[in-house]
Amino acid sequence: MFPGLNPKKMQAMMKQMGIAQEEIDVERVIIEKTDGNKIIIEPASVTKVKMQGQETFQIAGEAHDETSAPEITQDDINTVVEKTGCTSDQAEEVLNSVNGDLAEAILELSS
Repeated sequence: MFPGLNPKKMQAMMKQMGIAQEEIDVERVIIEKTDGNKIIIEPASVTKVKMQGQETFQIAGEAHDETSAPEITQDDINTVVEKTGCTSDQAEEVLNSVNGDLAEAILELSS
């Protein structure tokens, strides 16, 4: 944290200020976002900090995003087939390639 400061002295000072730290033994941390995607931190290091009645968590490690595959329904496939005259397999393949965007799939198959 602070260069040249003894870690034991730092812990003692934090304790005097009412701040408690605790290392949590974890392998990875997964953060689920509201859009359905995830942030995965692996390997991870987590520190729980208690200060003024609140707990906060400090996470360090290598993070990468994990996007969820688009949810393609049979209705989506049927709509694309109906509008373009392609097969169900072609419609599903194109829908996957355009992340489930119906309009883009229809345009791609129509050209």
